[in-house]
Amino acid sequence: MKKSLYLLLLTGISISGYGQSSLYQTSKYKELDDNFEIYNKNLFSASKYEFDKFRMEDLDNEPQVQADFLHAVSALKIEDPAASDLVYYFMRKYPDHPTTNQAAFLLGEFFFEKRNYRESIRAFQKVNLSKVDFEKGSEVNFKIGYAFFQLKDNNNAIRYFNAVKQQNNQYKFDAHYYAGFIAMEQNNFPLAITDFKEADKSAFYANKVPYMLAGAYYKQGQVDDLINYAEPVLANMRNLDRREEIHLYLAEAYFEKRNFSKAAANYDAFVNARRGELTRAQIYKAGIAQFEIQNFQRATDYLKVSAVDNDEIGQVSSYYLGHAYLKLNNIQFASNSFNAAFKSDANRSIKEDALINYAKVNLERGSFQDAVNALDTYLNNYPNGRYAREAEGLLTDALINTNNYLRAIEHIEKMPRKSDRIREAYQKVTFYQGIVYYRDKKHDLATTYFDKSLSTPIDRDLVVQVHFWKGENFAGKGDLNQAIRAYEAVQASRPRANDPYLIKSYYGLGYALFNSEQYARAEVQFRNYVDRLQGRPDKENYDEALIRLGDTYYVQKKFTDAQNIFQRAIRERSDYIDYAHFRSGVVFNFQNRNNEAIQQMNMLINNYPNSLYLEDAIFQKAQINMEETNYAEARDGFTRLINTRPNSPFIPFALEGRAVANFSLQNYNATIDDYKKILENHPNSTNAQAALVGLQESLALQGRSAEFSQHASRYRSANPDNRSLQNLEFESAKSLYFSNSWEQSIKAFEDYLRNYPQASNRSEAVFFIGESHYRAGRKERALEYFYQIDRERASPQRLRAVQRIAAIEMENKNFQKALPYLRESARNARNQIEEYEALNGLMQAHFQTSRFDSSLVYADRVIALGSVTGDAIPEALLLKAKAYQRSNQVNQAEETLRSLINEYKSVQGAEGLFLLAESVHKKGNFNQSNDIIFDFSGPYSSYDYWYGRSFILLAENYLKLGEEFQAKATLESIVERSTNQEIRRMAQEKLSSIK
Repeated sequence: MKKSLYLLLLTGISISGYGQSSLYQTSKYKELDDNFEIYNKNLFSASKYEFDKFRMEDLDNEPQVQADFLHAVSALKIEDPAASDLVYYFMRKYPDHPTTNQAAFLLGEFFFEKRNYRESIRAFQKVNLSKVDFEKGSEVNFKIGYAFFQLKDNNNAIRYFNAVKQQNNQYKFDAHYYAGFIAMEQNNFPLAITDFKEADKSAFYANKVPYMLAGAYYKQGQVDDLINYAEPVLANMRNLDRREEIHLYLAEAYFEKRNFSKAAANYDAFVNARRGELTRAQIYKAGIAQFEIQNFQRATDYLKVSAVDNDEIGQVSSYYLGHAYLKLNNIQFASNSFNAAFKSDANRSIKEDALINYAKVNLERGSFQDAVNALDTYLNNYPNGRYAREAEGLLTDALINTNNYLRAIEHIEKMPRKSDRIREAYQKVTFYQGIVYYRDKKHDLATTYFDKSLSTPIDRDLVVQVHFWKGENFAGKGDLNQAIRAYEAVQASRPRANDPYLIKSYYGLGYALFNSEQYARAEVQFRNYVDRLQGRPDKENYDEALIRLGDTYYVQKKFTDAQNIFQRAIRERSDYIDYAHFRSGVVFNFQNRNNEAIQQMNMLINNYPNSLYLEDAIFQKAQINMEETNYAEARDGFTRLINTRPNSPFIPFALEGRAVANFSLQNYNATIDDYKKILENHPNSTNAQAALVGLQESLALQGRSAEFSQHASRYRSANPDNRSLQNLEFESAKSLYFSNSWEQSIKAFEDYLRNYPQASNRSEAVFFIGESHYRAGRKERALEYFYQIDRERASPQRLRAVQRIAAIEMENKNFQKALPYLRESARNARNQIEEYEALNGLMQAHFQTSRFDSSLVYADRVIALGSVTGDAIPEALLLKAKAYQRSNQVNQAEETLRSLINEYKSVQGAEGLFLLAESVHKKGNFNQSNDIIFDFSGPYSSYDYWYGRSFILLAENYLKLGEEFQAKATLESIVERSTNQEIRRMAQEKLSSIK
């Protein structure tokens, strides 16, 4: 509004008529003029003082009026608290004097400028408008109207504004503007438009009116008029007041006319101005406009804000947000958005659509259990819904692909009607669950689910697979007869000749028959297997099957056939080439081709120093040399075995062989020493009596027969006459052990040791006592017995005790103590299982003692052994990755974790996935961390803890990326659906921290 200056009303006061006479120089008029001059110099405090003195003198009427007036006005100028009272007093004292009108105006103006609108109105209303000119009267009316406007008294304000609007005057446009404003507030939009159009003719209001006029058009619903007016205004005028809000009105108008392109542009113009905030409804419409013009990324920026509340706007926003994310290939965000839309009850139609879309999205991203749950919910809630038939078909796919097979099975078994597609799905998921139990070594449960699968034989190829895995399961359980029947069922199904499970059945059945000592039948199966695989690139278990075929020939004494097979394995560089050399040598020995036999043994001894069959080869070669009367070579062979493998079970026999070789070489003292070692260190060995006879003969030849009695006495002590009763008691105690009667077994072996304190198998009894304590859960007591055996360096039970000490100390987390025992176990392992257990222990112990380089070395050795157990390699890969992480070798750790999760869908893979995503998260690569979780988490949903940890990490990534809506949706989903209480607790805590 235009500001008015104080009117210098006093210019109308005249003092003419009085001459400049000497009388004047000393008169009251001279003093009045002097005081007025002070006033004109704006020295209002001084003028108030002087006029106050002056008016107290004896004055004529007119000077008295002037003095009282100027005294009151001076008080106003200095804002004296009593000024208004002085003015009102003046007006009451001189009601008919012309100056009274001026006093009322000045007082009104004073209060107006001070924004004391109530007093301003009171003063202005004292002005007699009939005694002022038109312009002054218009000013008074406008200011009274404006004061009422400021006091929110629009009814009175409009009366005065209307009075000003009647004729042309300097306040006419002001009056139209404020009258239009009042009309807007009173929802009288036609009148508001009329007034604003008049105000728009003023240059002063040209920049202010467009916003108000646009608002009036919009609120009147005249969207075409709004567009026709606002577009050229925005295009042609730069310094518009509240320009951004004109854009907003335009955006709303264009949205109403479904001109989404223009609407989107104007919503963005408002937002980019950063001078105001959209309402949630406007944010929603801005998102929809962007969605409709396929600007999906920008649409999500709006919709994820409007989706935050659980009302209809939130539901519809979430629904469109889901579709926008689908267009952007952001499947996880789409899933969360559709889920949020489904959880709202605001609009049932959208709720139904959101649910089916949620199911589809989860099928697409591989979250099959989530899809199953959604489709199950859909069919329950909307049995006759628009998508019911589609949902049933999708449910079949989801059931087949879910990793939570038990839930899927439970779901299908509860269905009252099962279509062929559902029955086929049941056949598959029960089979898959059987496989899970088989891998977890829960053999009885595996059999149950394999039988369930066979109860719905829809897919003939799958029936073949089920019979095969039943065979594998029975074999793993040790039930060879049932395994044989299952494998035979595979072959009886008459699958196609190249069916992979038919081929595998030859191998499985061959082993079951071989272990059942049905060698002729096993021969047929192994031969079928190797014949099918010869020359193929994917020769799984071919090398081992070939070796077993050779063994079947060997045990049937088909030596020529056996030799051909072992030589074939050698030519083909079999993984079992060391065993092939050994067996070939044995066969040559049976064929009396001892030079060739020794040749084969040498091939093993010289080329495979770490072979598990090295001891056998050394011993066998020495034996063959004995047969060939090569006594010196035989002696050297036995000596090598005795010196390099002191804990070998061959030791007593190697000592006997060396004794015989030395006897033949007439080295009788050496012969005597070896026989003594057998009798002293291995008195219970099966060759102890032969050693006693040989010792007697050798001592006699040396003329030392007198020494024999002490050795004979020692032998008798170790082998008393009641040997049969002793053996009976020992075997009885062992029987208790093998029947899992631990307490009775301990008592029986303790009684045995009391009855036969010098028994040669005393250390074996001690070992069984230790084992029984261990099996009964008393690890510390068990350790006492195992350490006792460990101190007996020559005990044949020592290696077993060493292995058990290593295992118990690992269980007790005494990793440093375990290490030397693990190393010895690894050096003396007799088979792959023993070697794996020792190397695995070394890997774990070095990791726990922060020797990460050594842990990495042993991890690689475990991996190189292959799948000795189902989780051998994944466990080693996981620990290897952790060792890299602890060594700050992040890239190597991530590479190892990727190998783990790509190859193994096990609990180790589930943990590995979390560690990989967490590693990338720690680098600040939050999107990449999310991608890892999305891409790889599907197969791990049954491992609820690590699966849950991965998705809590996903929510943390969202928070780092500013995606609070997605973070909350993810955490809410975990809280609702996780079956792991710890994970639910963690998710709830995180959710509470961001609400």
